[in-house]
Amino acid sequence: MPRDSPRRDHEHRGERRRSRAENDYDRDRERRRRRGHRATDSQGDLLPRAPREPRHSESERDSPSPRKKRHSTPGESTSGSGSRSKGSAPLSLDALAKLDKRNQKKAGWGGYDYDEEYVKEVRQKEAKLEKERLKAEREEKRKERERIKQAEEKRRAYESDVAAEEEGRARRERKREERERERERKRGYTDNEREERRRRYEEKYTPSERAKRRERKREERRHRTEQKKRRVISGPLLEEGGNDDDYEYQYMMEKRGGAGSAPTEYSEEELARRKKIKRILIGVLSVLIVLAIVIPVAVMMSKKNSSDNVKSEASANTNKPSNSNLKDISESDIPDSAKGGILDPFAWYDTEDFNVTYTEETVGGLPIMGLNSTWDDDVQANEKVPNLKEEFEYGKMPIRGVNVGGWLNIEPFITPSFFSAFSSRDGVIDEYTLCTKLGESKCKQTLEQHYSSFVKKQTFIDIRNAGFDHVRIPFGYWAVTTYEGDPYVAKISWRYLLRGIEYARQNGLRVNLDLHGAPGSQNGWNHSGRQGIIRWLNGTDGDLNAQRTLDIHNQLSQFFSQPRYKNVVTMYGIVNEPRMVDLDTKSVLTWTQNAIDLIRKNNISGVLVFGDGFMGLDKWQGKLQEDDKLLLDVHQYVIFNTDQIKLKHTDKLNFACKGWTAQSRRSMDKKTGFGPTMCGEWSQADTDCTQYINNVGIGSRWEGTMNTGNVSTSILEPQCPTNNNPKCSCESANADPSNYSDAYKKWLYQFAIAQMTSFEAGWGWFYWTWETEKATQWSWKLGMKAGILPGKVWERSFSCDDEIEDFEKLGLEEFY
Repeated sequence: MPRDSPRRDHEHRGERRRSRAENDYDRDRERRRRRGHRATDSQGDLLPRAPREPRHSESERDSPSPRKKRHSTPGESTSGSGSRSKGSAPLSLDALAKLDKRNQKKAGWGGYDYDEEYVKEVRQKEAKLEKERLKAEREEKRKERERIKQAEEKRRAYESDVAAEEEGRARRERKREERERERERKRGYTDNEREERRRRYEEKYTPSERAKRRERKREERRHRTEQKKRRVISGPLLEEGGNDDDYEYQYMMEKRGGAGSAPTEYSEEELARRKKIKRILIGVLSVLIVLAIVIPVAVMMSKKNSSDNVKSEASANTNKPSNSNLKDISESDIPDSAKGGILDPFAWYDTEDFNVTYTEETVGGLPIMGLNSTWDDDVQANEKVPNLKEEFEYGKMPIRGVNVGGWLNIEPFITPSFFSAFSSRDGVIDEYTLCTKLGESKCKQTLEQHYSSFVKKQTFIDIRNAGFDHVRIPFGYWAVTTYEGDPYVAKISWRYLLRGIEYARQNGLRVNLDLHGAPGSQNGWNHSGRQGIIRWLNGTDGDLNAQRTLDIHNQLSQFFSQPRYKNVVTMYGIVNEPRMVDLDTKSVLTWTQNAIDLIRKNNISGVLVFGDGFMGLDKWQGKLQEDDKLLLDVHQYVIFNTDQIKLKHTDKLNFACKGWTAQSRRSMDKKTGFGPTMCGEWSQADTDCTQYINNVGIGSRWEGTMNTGNVSTSILEPQCPTNNNPKCSCESANADPSNYSDAYKKWLYQFAIAQMTSFEAGWGWFYWTWETEKATQWSWKLGMKAGILPGKVWERSFSCDDEIEDFEKLGLEEFY
């Protein structure tokens, strides 16, 4: 028989090795059988008896197996492991698992039943890895964008430098040409003479010779410059030689008697002229030196005198508080633990009208630091309302109040200066992002100065003089506390709130406390503190923020139940404008009832105010009827509704007179509405053209530029009554009031009176707001000054019973 080929010989050797392995395996299994043990798989389960199988290859032993869940047969043990005889080749767990799989398959088993928990764990790990990969990828993209941005900025800077250099070169060239023309004018050269000099110069020298001469001239200029630097006397000196053009230089050399050579001798007239110029320059220089010494000294003395005047007249300076009451106490009176904090008056920007005697006493966990121990309620706002010590008969006498919005919580359209300083890339759109951008220290400094100056003692005097009897004070929850991650200025506005209440008391004004911003934001609008998602009673932290708001009311209601506030804080707001159209109605009602119970438990006996939630007044019939001193608060504007903003001016006036009056009366009747109802906010605005009224960087419904980035909320078609024909424009609405037409002023006045009349069919009203930086139609103070609001709130030169004029015929445009 011929000898096998090498390949065949290799196969025979492989078969022999496998045979020996099988025999070893059989012997090993027999020994285990005699000892009373059987092999187990990778999970510790017994392997079933099966025909002999060849050993696994190395690749099979190394292959991974997933985590599995075995179905045990009755009577089979699921613990322990098989023992092997001494000297037998050990089998790996993976090899046993593979062998187990084949044996079970031959025995008719259908496969593994994977552990769901294991699969879930694997998927979670995979998801986590994918998330980390995407995060790393985004970070890399961000870094790449940053690198591109930096490169682009460097490129722009380089191009700017190049452009500046080119511009400077061109400017120098223009000046040189002007000097040259001036010299020629003085010398009396004509154009023909100049052209002749150029021709003669170019004929005499070749281009290469001219280049050499130019280089030599540059060297001479450099040499002269160096010589000037070595002179003791500095200043403008007359240069010797020609100008920047070689042909002119050559001509001057020829005139002085030596082509191409610098002059070494001058005529007597020339020397006398040069000496005269030199004496003049030295004289001018001396005068300049004297002035350089005298002027700075005079300025320094002036500054010193000015500084002394500021110090001596600090109390008269309305821009910076005098803080003169700090001289009566010592910083040593402040404990080290309180220094620099909210209880340290030396750390306050403004101490005017505060009690600066240190105390750590609190009520409801809120500090009384800054309050005087005595107060006087024997004050009457005006002859139309009772003294503070007497009861205000709510429901019988109308509330005529005004808000001080934009003071203790920032609202962009009221104080646009806080936001216009930033670009759209900064993303500063509310108080949250403003403080995030400024940082803790800068935001504290900025906002405390605002708290001190935007509403002052004179503000409440002016409000009283305008005839008001109530003031609504909006504030954010950060006056009481802040939470992890909050960028708001914590607790500083609290003492200004307390001082404002004392100013109101001094003028006989009753106060409506208004929690304008709740934890998580109750409506997602910028005046709640944070624009965007509603996180109050909604989302992951909805319940947490609901409880936080109750905790805040627990503190507030304990504090304002003190006897000193009984006569002045007569109205207590639960939460401003909860956006119930986007929240679960039942959840809001349950929370509101819980808040009412808590506040009453803490002995607040005044009127409790809750918002209508934008559901419509008619939908509140029969709800929250347990408390007879509960007041429904509705906010009425014609500009945030596309149906109302499109009404012509005469129709808007009719709607204010009749529509809102009918709504107030229906709501006041418990058969058709809730019962006690008032309007807590309204204005004169007939368009939404005011800057930032629809959020920072967002346009208007009026012009059709309100692009919110959301198709469902954007208004990209003009909404003025003319349907953009003629074209809708905000120009006249945003004009200075001095430029208002007589017809427009008349309409604005009547529109205001109509609203006051309608809301007094209920419990009354609060105008929004007292002061703005520039939005006249939103400011009672600016409206009075412009003559579009009455001097006293009860003065009326228009009645809804009068015949309403056609303002279009009076010349009032409907498109502006």
